[in-house]
Amino acid sequence: MKLNYDKETDSLYIHLSERASVDSDEVADGVVLDFDENGGLVGIDVQHASQKPDIQSIVLSHLPLHDLQAA
Repeated sequence: MKLNYDKETDSLYIHLSERASVDSDEVADGVVLDFDENGGLVGIDVQHASQKPDIQSIVLSHLPLHDLQAA
């Protein structure tokens, strides 16, 4: 899983998979889910991310991590 924030577009993209997105669905104002060819969820796009509450910090809890990188 990767989290990427684009300052120019003020969007946060959560990559859940490396599979390509072929379909999208806006499930709430500014929140788009991306799906692969089998309907599996591959990403979440949060538009106007800096305006969403609690976006200023990330808390990871009880994740089975093998690697953690920050850039």
